Amino acid sequence: DIRPCQQVLPGDLVEAAEGDGVHLHRHGVGGEGGLGTEITDSDALVHELQAPGAPVFLAMVERWGPRIVGGDGTLDRGAVADIVFSDSDELKALNGIVHPAVSAEMTRRREALAATDATVILEIPLLVESGHEGLHGVVVVDVDPEVAVERLMAGRGFEEQDARDRIGSQASRGERLALADVVIDNNGSLSDLSDEVDRCWTWIGSLPRPPLDREIRPIGGRARRG
Repeated sequence: DIRPCQQVLPGDLVEAAEGDGVHLHRHGVGGEGGLGTEITDSDALVHELQAPGAPVFLAMVERWGPRIVGGDGTLDRGAVADIVFSDSDELKALNGIVHPAVSAEMTRRREALAATDATVILEIPLLVESGHEGLHGVVVVDVDPEVAVERLMAGRGFEEQDARDRIGSQASRGERLALADVVIDNNGSLSDLSDEVDRCWTWIGSLPRPPLDREIRPIGGRARRG
């Protein structure tokens, strides 16, 4: 998994935490080792699960009503954000709807790759919140919170308080770093980041291949043989 917490497993998964959306796979996934790489992006998966008519979409509409549905019938993510990032109870409710569905689908995809020698990268922005058992390694892409606020404002047009609310609603920097096997420093330039990613891929290439009968542990769930 690679992102605000990403994990890397040869033949399984890698996870990393970055804090502002710069992903390892944008900077050379596949690596010097020549290993095939499969990436599961939890954000993209959430979008799939929140498509109109999907169970997650329906559960969200049941809780928050038509105010979170746009004129085209799709989920109004801005409306959802306005609700949950200013109310911890509503955020907990959202996570309770979304996280189990994402965990189940990620586990299904991992099991489908279990007998291959692919390096599987799981991108999980909320790894601390959703659980992280059974992954071969955790890569945290680290950025100072003040730098993250500046980047959200400059790059994505956030108001300062909105940016701080988003960051404050997530696990702390210290909590993410406590999970890390490798930390990528993302406080510098893109050139600096590229060097950090190269170092990370060297580490990934050094990991032993897991046995084919290893346990596949659902993110935040109970282990099962896969």
